[in-house]
Amino acid sequence: MVRAFDWRDGERLIRFGRGVAADPVAALGGPGYLLLTTPRAEAALPAVAAAAAGVHHVPAGGVPELAAAALERIGTGGGHEARIVALGGGRVIDTAKAAAAALGARACALPTTLSGAELTRVHRHAAGVNEDTPRVRCAVVIFDPLLAASQPGDELAASALNALGHAVEAPCTIAANPVATLAANEAARLLVAAFARPEPDRDALALGALLAGYALGSTGYGLHHVLAQTLVRAGLAGHGLANAVLLPHTIGALSRRCTAQLAALGEVLGEDPATAAARLCELTGVTRLRELGVDARGLERCVDAAAARPQLDATPPRPDRDELRDIYAAAL
Repeated sequence: MVRAFDWRDGERLIRFGRGVAADPVAALGGPGYLLLTTPRAEAALPAVAAAAAGVHHVPAGGVPELAAAALERIGTGGGHEARIVALGGGRVIDTAKAAAAALGARACALPTTLSGAELTRVHRHAAGVNEDTPRVRCAVVIFDPLLAASQPGDELAASALNALGHAVEAPCTIAANPVATLAANEAARLLVAAFARPEPDRDALALGALLAGYALGSTGYGLHHVLAQTLVRAGLAGHGLANAVLLPHTIGALSRRCTAQLAALGEVLGEDPATAAARLCELTGVTRLRELGVDARGLERCVDAAAARPQLDATPPRPDRDELRDIYAAAL
């Protein structure tokens, strides 16, 4: 079991360890916040909902629309004292960050998956909010392995591969730095080793996801995440599975750009990173995009959308349409 710790990183508090989510209200600044969550997550921590001034359930959908709906609720409900707490996965946390950015409020998070959203400023804005509005990261993160790594096995593997994608890509962007790379490599080691036995080491997965999210929050993202996010935004795949199925293929494209970084990661893992990613992908039960109902026509739309994303410049040389198409086709 990983030792519990508190990490003060600039303006934010990160509290990690088994049981830290059992009584989190004081760390969140006391009662009176607006809670964004899902019915499943709320049932897991009813005390967090009981201390909220209001509870807003976040359905499936795109973050811009979901955040706009949350802002409507905040505007009429009031009483949230400029704090928005997210209890849920990446969609819920990104929605809370988008709403907080629009209001100039504090965002806080209790993650229920390994998405890493709680550690980054990466989020889309609420519909109607100016793109120049500063983005936010969560001021308080309550990261409990009993909660964040609680998904069933196949979903947990997909969520872990999303985190592994953070660890793989962070050392490869133009904003890479030694601290983020050290965190990313340790994250990758923890995430891959956690599946070395029949029952995954959920504490190691949680710590690995935390470090991977920190690394990507420091460096930003590029080629891999653009391709995966584009699939999700097109409605062709869920977030975890999009990352899981693509990662064994995007690693090759990153390796051609960042040979030394991927070689160093291979030494840390004791195997080729693409091989490790492919093995973990098998645990999700889905290894090809066509198993998700994706076809060549849908991928061509994704090529068009991905080619227009400015984040591709973060992993130079910028891939052209042919390379994007080849990566998608290899995963089909």
